[in-house]
Amino acid sequence: MHIEPGVVDGAKIALSYATATGAVGMAMKMAVDTARCDGVGSLLVRSLITTALVFFFFEVLPHHPVGVSEVHLILGSTLFLIFGAAPAAIGLALGLLVQGVFFAPFDLPQYGMNLTTLLVPLFAMGVLAEKVIPRKRAYKDVSYWQALVLSTSYQGGIVCWVGFWAFYGQGFGMENVGHVASFGAAYMTVVLVEPLIDLAILAAVKTLYRFRDSGLFERRLYRAAN
Repeated sequence: MHIEPGVVDGAKIALSYATATGAVGMAMKMAVDTARCDGVGSLLVRSLITTALVFFFFEVLPHHPVGVSEVHLILGSTLFLIFGAAPAAIGLALGLLVQGVFFAPFDLPQYGMNLTTLLVPLFAMGVLAEKVIPRKRAYKDVSYWQALVLSTSYQGGIVCWVGFWAFYGQGFGMENVGHVASFGAAYMTVVLVEPLIDLAILAAVKTLYRFRDSGLFERRLYRAAN
């Protein structure tokens, strides 16, 4: 989902600073709420884990440029279910930043756009999860359908934001429309894979039940909502 350099440039890029600031503000509020509920130590540990995982997803897992961006296996719904919304948001933000600073400095001018593209769909997915997953069900027990809904919403949100930045920066010419369409088609194939990965990882996490009170995982992973 890295926006290609030059897709949005000049004065237009200022919008990305505004959207990223709003996304970071929302993430900070969620982080404060999580720290109050689970403790600062738990928030920090989970955020470090998610940052390392996001860096791995971006830098090590296969990724391919398609159209106006790149197709990555980000596993946003996996991070959300296992570590919680705030650690997932922090990990996405910091993992993306570390990757840009040390391995892809040409992506740094697009950081605000990429950050917005990752975080806003995560926030929306969190709202959707409250409606899709019954409060009496722990995250470790989600069904394939529920995992599919979350993954589709997150990946679909990313595609929508990439399309927005592309049309905002380059207009609605046929070539640009084709580039956005090719990216969207390629990216949504991730939806076919991610729910299966979610369920496989959640099945593995069930064997770690003894760590349910360690602060390493999202409280809801092993428990129903209060």
